[in-house]
Amino acid sequence: MTAAAVFAAVFVALYVAHSVGDHWVQTSHQAAEKGRPGWVGRLADARHVLGLTITKGIALAAVVLVLDIPVTVTGLVAGLGVDAVTHWWADRRTTLAWLAKVTGKTEFLSLGTPAHPAHPVTADGGYAPTLGTGAYALDQSFHHLFLGVAALLIAAL
Repeated sequence: MTAAAVFAAVFVALYVAHSVGDHWVQTSHQAAEKGRPGWVGRLADARHVLGLTITKGIALAAVVLVLDIPVTVTGLVAGLGVDAVTHWWADRRTTLAWLAKVTGKTEFLSLGTPAHPAHPVTADGGYAPTLGTGAYALDQSFHHLFLGVAALLIAAL
């Protein structure tokens, strides 16, 4: 099996598991608390990332075993480790907001929220919440970037 095929299979497994782990496995408490300052937020984020990483490990194990994909322990540890650390960093929220600021994405970060100058409103002028926000889009695209890095590490090492 080529490294490119390993990369593709691993990336698909990580991508699917990421979506499940970030939206189904993560608890409401973790989602609400992981961005709080101090140890309360750090620990909530760590619990979220632990559940997420376990979910990714299960998905990877299934794909690797069923498809007989050659991976190494070193590659798995490096890939899942980089993914976990970067996911934790981004989910602290202030860190990703900082990255949005230094890259000129502050306005996009606030898209879909009352902080955005063109936020969505109801017919009577009140805030109309949406599921899609700039913050969510930036968060997920950051995670997808590192899913790619993780898949590359797993395939290459």
